[in-house]
Amino acid sequence: MTSGTSEDEHVIMVIRHAEKPGHADGPRGITPDGEADKHSLTVDGWVRAGALVGLFAPSRGEPPAGLLRPNTIYGSGFGRGQSKRSVQTVSPLAARLGLDVINRYAEGEEARLTKELTARPGATVVSWHHEAIPEIAAHLGEVTPAPPANWPGDRFDVVWVFARNGGGWRFAQVPQLLLPGDLPYPIVDPDHASKA
Repeated sequence: MTSGTSEDEHVIMVIRHAEKPGHADGPRGITPDGEADKHSLTVDGWVRAGALVGLFAPSRGEPPAGLLRPNTIYGSGFGRGQSKRSVQTVSPLAARLGLDVINRYAEGEEARLTKELTARPGATVVSWHHEAIPEIAAHLGEVTPAPPANWPGDRFDVVWVFARNGGGWRFAQVPQLLLPGDLPYPIVDPDHASKA
């Protein structure tokens, strides 16, 4: 896969929203203005959101192998009292590219989201809640190889890449390697790991 985007390429790159507040004694969520907000990213999350700009839209050169500069960006919609983290995670990237974050779908609406994604050519980044990311993959139809059935709660550092391949999709994972502690390997289902 090349880094440039052509009209006949159809790639969906899915990330989990960046770091969130933990337990009462852990990092706190903060708004872009620095106000405490349990529905926002932590400081590390904001750092990752900024670093994602350099990953997907570097100021020099092209994104790393396996990734493309997006021409569309989605974030999970939110209402009052819900997580803003998916949209916050991709807002700096959208700003760099002069795009709006499309947030008309919320967690639980993966079937509707995926229907729109499969009809939209080009390169798309989707920032979503980790529990529901496998639902996006499931609604794509034929995906080879099969993605993991679950996204672990402690992984914020991977991009799931789905590239159109005939009538189906080719799946790959790209480690972000943006912050200290990011892991250099993909997500693996525990069932498959124990058999290896």
